[in-house]
Amino acid sequence: MKFNLQHTDPKSNARAGLVTTAHGQIETPIFMPVGTVGTVKGVHLTELRDDIKAQIILGNTYHLYLRPGLDILEKAGGLHGFNGWNRPILTDSGGFQVFSLSSIRKLKEEGAEFRSHIDGSKHIFTPEKVIDIERIIGADIMMAFDECPPGDSDYAYAKKSLGLTHRWLDRCIKRFHETSPKYGYDQCLFPIVQGCIYPDLRKQAAEFVASKECDGNAIGGLAVGEPVDKMYEMIELVNTILPQEKPRYLMGVGTPVNILEGIERGVDMFDCVMPTRNGRNGMLFTKNGIMNMRNKKWEADFSPIEEDGASYVDTLYSKAYLRHLFHAQELLAMQIASVHNLAFYLWLVKEARRHIIAGDFSTWKPAMVKQISTRL
Repeated sequence: MKFNLQHTDPKSNARAGLVTTAHGQIETPIFMPVGTVGTVKGVHLTELRDDIKAQIILGNTYHLYLRPGLDILEKAGGLHGFNGWNRPILTDSGGFQVFSLSSIRKLKEEGAEFRSHIDGSKHIFTPEKVIDIERIIGADIMMAFDECPPGDSDYAYAKKSLGLTHRWLDRCIKRFHETSPKYGYDQCLFPIVQGCIYPDLRKQAAEFVASKECDGNAIGGLAVGEPVDKMYEMIELVNTILPQEKPRYLMGVGTPVNILEGIERGVDMFDCVMPTRNGRNGMLFTKNGIMNMRNKKWEADFSPIEEDGASYVDTLYSKAYLRHLFHAQELLAMQIASVHNLAFYLWLVKEARRHIIAGDFSTWKPAMVKQISTRL
């Protein structure tokens, strides 16, 4: 993998770059739709590729390991062969899922023991096993196995957790270098900066991660319950330490405003389930603000979902029709909303990139934050 830093905003830390992988190039800043179990929920690959214009999608190690399983994935030639996506893929290591399954998992030095949420069967993820799984999935970008502590963790727990994450990282890197890609193309490994909301721990983590000289770096453990101002503070701190010449990936964040704030602070890559999850519940993000499509105010509004929207669905369907579909509990409502929201997110990061290159990001961004935060 290669990263070319192309432009920087003169009045902020916002950057525009180009990531080159075996499955294609990624213009940054970029939003990555989440395809947890090998699919972005309710969205066809043709829509992802041609309308939403996704350049990279995510798969999840934990979920893919459980279903369809490693045997099927390997026989298919990895996730690219299995789901037909011929552009870059990134895999989350499963660390966040281990965090979210706190009632059915046990952490120890060797790794994380957990029970499947599907059938209750017992499994263990070690750093070595996770690397092996990600090799079989065949992602272009692999994430190191970490512990994602809760946002409200006390200092003692956060420090202990960070030590475990760093020992696991060393084992991930060792295993990564002991193994080879399975399908004839290169893969790369990103470490993850943890440390909760404690500046000294984040600083220590960023320095440790930077010292590993991997192809890129991730910032994890944010948007997990901590105050938003603390999230921004940690991003700023970490990005003063992570190398400028490597891409920076902020994991699981977030709202459109979060993304613009992250870009301003030097983040290159984002992912979040929010555009599809909120879309399935009737919330649409637009260039002019946020719409709840279940509201009565849209009942007889026959104007397009969004004038000059980012997706074909915006002009094909009216607000009244989409509201009707949600109230009738039609599956098409969730598909339309998911396509719209993902296209909007990809439009937003593309606009941010355009303004970074033009040199006026710092004046464009505050006005855009105000505009997209409006409740319509």
